[in-house]
Amino acid sequence: MPDNEPAPNIDPVLSSGAMKLRRKKLDNLPWDHSGRHPGNSFFWHLIIQMMNIAWRYIFRSRQVDAPPNYTGGRIFSSMHINGLVDPMSLVLSQDRKVISMGRHDLMTMPLIGWFSRRMGSQPVIRKPEIRLGVADEEYASRINQRTLLTMTNCIAAGHNAVVMPEGKSHQDSRLHRFKTGPMRFGINAAAIADEKGQDTPALQPVGLHYRRHYWFRTDLFVEFREPIPIEPPSDPEHGLKLANGEWTEPPHEQVNTLKDELFRELSIVTPNAPDWPTYRAWHLLAHIDANQSGSSLDTFKDEVFAAREVRNLLSNDEIPEEALELSMEAAEILHSHDLDGRAISDSGVSATSQWGRLLGSLFLMLVAAPLTVVSTGAQAIIAWYLGDRTDEGVDARTTYHMLAAMFSPVLFWPPIAAIVTYYAIGQGPLLAPGILLMIIAFHLSNLTFLLGYDLWADFANSRRRTRLFSSSEGAKLEGLLSETKSILNLSK
Repeated sequence: MPDNEPAPNIDPVLSSGAMKLRRKKLDNLPWDHSGRHPGNSFFWHLIIQMMNIAWRYIFRSRQVDAPPNYTGGRIFSSMHINGLVDPMSLVLSQDRKVISMGRHDLMTMPLIGWFSRRMGSQPVIRKPEIRLGVADEEYASRINQRTLLTMTNCIAAGHNAVVMPEGKSHQDSRLHRFKTGPMRFGINAAAIADEKGQDTPALQPVGLHYRRHYWFRTDLFVEFREPIPIEPPSDPEHGLKLANGEWTEPPHEQVNTLKDELFRELSIVTPNAPDWPTYRAWHLLAHIDANQSGSSLDTFKDEVFAAREVRNLLSNDEIPEEALELSMEAAEILHSHDLDGRAISDSGVSATSQWGRLLGSLFLMLVAAPLTVVSTGAQAIIAWYLGDRTDEGVDARTTYHMLAAMFSPVLFWPPIAAIVTYYAIGQGPLLAPGILLMIIAFHLSNLTFLLGYDLWADFANSRRRTRLFSSSEGAKLEGLLSETKSILNLSK
């Protein structure tokens, strides 16, 4: 059962990008210690629109709770298992301009770095990179303190921040140990805010829930806990030094206390399971219980909450351990067929083939294919190819899908639309509006194609259920489900 202990703190495996230090770009990167956001306002709004397109493309469903009201700046923090998709989801889940920091090469690499710098993102040189000689300690300290002061002043001025407290993306089903950075600049932001008579900031725990995070067109649910207000240090000189541009470390005890509180709050809204098979078993038990009670888990949000209740019941020994063991075995059978708890009904495995969805899928994809293939086909293939071969790990897979969806509207669609429109109507006063309409048509065509893709996925899912139902594994699954239900009934 989950014990709120972090997973072992293993250093990230450094990618080829993280091993490249571009000093000139780091030195010239925009920063500001006055509290003014260092990003470019025009490009900020443009990038938000690009992110919104990517959000619609890579997720089939998105359920986002409204953030709690809070007047001061907030540090949005979550578990980090999905590459750049995690910070994108945090940015799009609230309505303020945010300041963020991340791995140094994300600010300096071609294309991504150009956009990161215009968003005002700040670089961090991590300890593993120092140990491997990517940067010396003196240079890393100068860059990191510059970043911390920029983040601190922005948060004190009321901007929100997006920070992954684990300091790396990973693939575990529970949190890794937190870095102290978010707590340190959060406390210092409170000191500056107190010095200037501004509203004090808070830590904002966020649950980012993915049905299967490395799948294209998976489901997303964004959940918020109550903000954790940050008190300024008791030393009255602390805020004055920071306001004058001198980085001063906050009290160590206060940092650790705040870190432990954030860890506890985030643990509640993460899987917090010993491993992924256990987590999948919790979801299956939630579906079994819903079926037995005559209800259903209609949304992914419902499923997340129901699985959390199973987690709590198991922790309190209100569900027998034997039921968990049986459901783990059953869940792994489903998982091996790319299925989950939605595939079962009260009578067993649901095995109805959805041929109507196949016909709808083929119709929609064929209708949309001419514009979708011309506008986005090449980017989609490249994203798929690179995502399956990246040295960043499986957590970076959907990052490539996200980047292809983000950059297509600004880098690829305009020239393609210009060529198509020119050959369709030639030169003249209608050329410019024709190009704009063609870009809009590309987007609508892609949405139509993706709807067809979703129907195809539903049909393929139904076929997998049918094949499992008629197999020996299906018979074994039926037995495991029946035995699990009997144990659950006896325990009530």
